[in-house]
Amino acid sequence: MNDPRHRFYRGHRSKSFYPQDVNELVELRARSRTFDGAYGRSAIANLGYALTILRLFDKRFFKIGILYTALAGMLFILAYFRQRHSRHDFADRNRNPAAYENAIKTVGQTGKRIFGRPFVTAGWIVALLSVVVFAVEICLLVLIFNL
Repeated sequence: MNDPRHRFYRGHRSKSFYPQDVNELVELRARSRTFDGAYGRSAIANLGYALTILRLFDKRFFKIGILYTALAGMLFILAYFRQRHSRHDFADRNRNPAAYENAIKTVGQTGKRIFGRPFVTAGWIVALLSVVVFAVEICLLVLIFNL
């Protein structure tokens, strides 16, 4: 019954989890928009920029457009992993009151209900994103200097 591969939310499997009230639903949606949506929106913006370069400029800029398309693809992949990381914020295994004591509270959080675990940066995802963007910027500089 207590399979370590499955995450439980108030004793229910993740597919049968429902928020307790409207406030928890609002918190779930806000976290999704803020932390998960940012990666997806960045990927879509890079894809739009790549299409603009590919459609408006001549063939000399084709490699730059392809580079931004590859960056958009990598951002979509990282957005998937980031979404998987934060999907478990409300899991039963993260309901540890000791972890909340060490969290730094902001002005709006004092004396209010705590939803899920405190925000934790997705460390390896952020590091990988930094490496990917750095590599793309280096490639972009090389391509621009070779024009």
